[in-house]
Amino acid sequence: MSIDKAVMAFAGFMVLASLALGYFHSPYWFLLNAFVGINLIQASLTGFCPAAIVFKRLGARPGCAFN
Repeated sequence: MSIDKAVMAFAGFMVLASLALGYFHSPYWFLLNAFVGINLIQASLTGFCPAAIVFKRLGARPGCAFN
């Protein structure tokens, strides 16, 4: 799996997990959705993504977005 696909899969998982936790546990978990969305926007504008760095260190191969 490339870094790009791993980042998108991780972001999708975090959004779904946050929605479930917010619905079943506490509405404060919806703030995690805001954090994920803000991070995706800043990554698209700057090219810097902390999750991409982690996946690169874990050995995922580079994609076209995050080298």
